[in-house]
Amino acid sequence: MPRVPPPEGKPPKLKSCKVCRQKFQPRTPLQVACGWECAQVHGQKVTAQQKAKQQRQERAQDKAKLDSMKTIPKLKAELQTVFNLYIRLRDAGKPCICCGKFATAAALAKPGGAYDSCHYRSRGSADHLRYNEDNVHLGLKDCNTWGHKDYRGGLIARIGLERVEALESDQALVKWTHDWLRSTKALYQARVRELKRNQE
Repeated sequence: MPRVPPPEGKPPKLKSCKVCRQKFQPRTPLQVACGWECAQVHGQKVTAQQKAKQQRQERAQDKAKLDSMKTIPKLKAELQTVFNLYIRLRDAGKPCICCGKFATAAALAKPGGAYDSCHYRSRGSADHLRYNEDNVHLGLKDCNTWGHKDYRGGLIARIGLERVEALESDQALVKWTHDWLRSTKALYQARVRELKRNQE
C-alpha cells in the first residue's frame, strides 16, 4: 500500500538523532542525524560496523577453509582433547579408577592437575575404543603413567563384569571419517558445556 503524504503545510514528524538523541525535524524521510556533525559520526559508525562484519565473515571463511583441510589424525587429536575433558568432568568427585584413592592437595596443586582420563584398553592396542565411555575413566596421573594397579577391579565395580568383558572382547574394525570426527567433537563440546553449567 503506497504511503500517503502528509497534508500540505503539516511539518514532518520529529525524529530522534541516532547520535545525540536530540529531537529534530528531518528534511528527508531517510535522514537519521540532526546535522552535519552527527551525520559524520553516524557515517563513521556505520562504516566501522560494516568493516567489522566483513572481517568476521572473512575469519569465518578462513576458519572453514582451514577446518576442511584438517587431516584425520588432527581431527582425532582434537576430539580426544574434548572427550578427555568430558570424562574428567563426568567423573569429578570420584576416586581413581585404578587405586580407589583421591589426589593429595600437593598433587592437585601441580601444573596440569592430578588426574588423567585413563584408557582401560590403550589407544595403541585398541584404537577403536579411544572414544568409548566405558573404556575411559578418571584416574590419578601416577597410575596412568606408571601402570594401572587394578583398573580391571575398579572397572568391574564401576560398570559391572558383563560390560568389562564386552570391552575386552571387542575387536571391531573402525574407519574414522572427517564427518564423524567433526560431529562427535561437536557432541562432546555440547556435553562439556552442559556439565560445566551443572557444576557451577
